[in-house]
Amino acid sequence: METKPTEISSTKMFGGFNKRYKHFSPTLGCSMVFHIYFPPPSASKKVPVLYWLSGLTCTDENFIIKSGAQRTASAEGVALIAPDTSPRGLNVEGEADNWDFGVGAGFYLNATQEKWKNWRMYDYVVKELPKLLSENFPQLDTSRASISGHSMGGHGALTIYLKNLDKYKSVSAFAPICNPINCPWGQKAFTNYLGDNKADWVEYDATHLISKFRDVSATILIDQGEDDKFLHDQLLPHKFEEACRSANVPLLLRLQPGYDHSYFFIATFIEDHIRHHAQALKL
Repeated sequence: METKPTEISSTKMFGGFNKRYKHFSPTLGCSMVFHIYFPPPSASKKVPVLYWLSGLTCTDENFIIKSGAQRTASAEGVALIAPDTSPRGLNVEGEADNWDFGVGAGFYLNATQEKWKNWRMYDYVVKELPKLLSENFPQLDTSRASISGHSMGGHGALTIYLKNLDKYKSVSAFAPICNPINCPWGQKAFTNYLGDNKADWVEYDATHLISKFRDVSATILIDQGEDDKFLHDQLLPHKFEEACRSANVPLLLRLQPGYDHSYFFIATFIEDHIRHHAQALKL
């Protein structure tokens, strides 16, 4: 089982390359794929990285194919890292029965329930993947990293950033699940992955974590479509906004009239997010 990444595809775009890799993940106990967009090479320096965490049902491909983020990443000299959203191929009973749980729905946590013990996307994103990148891609400066994501991945980006302020320079999100302990998606996932102890749930809830990890250096940027059908029952950005205000944490929450939950919305505003991170990464 090859833990070293093997390139499985390469496509030129905006002077750089989208490259897809496969490797065996000891953290997850299965083979995983991820994408890197390498901007045009810089003779003088390594490039910083921006991790993108995708949402429910997505793979490592959605962002790379649909967002158009490569245009600004190329101009700013930032590498984009897009992992998958869950372990795959483990054949756990019921893993593919629901679109919002199991395969494609890892919620970027470390599951504690025996049945789902391989669902350790938190450790994969925070520990395994950066180490893998650092050891295998000398052109990347993994010590300069930021993180972003959409929906479930926005939840992942916010919670991972807040719990690892020493590892990431900035965070942003599109339509993140801000308060999962109070929404159906989060309650379903947390009950199954983490069990019934609500004290374990709050460790993966950005609205609760903000009061604990308030030493945020860069403004948190969130874009939310006002016509997003999940806004009021699943995403709850205003709960996060209130928590940031109470904790005196800088947040720029932009409500975008007419936009929904799709990649059309992401593609419209992704340039702002890449520039937000490039500034934090001091490019």
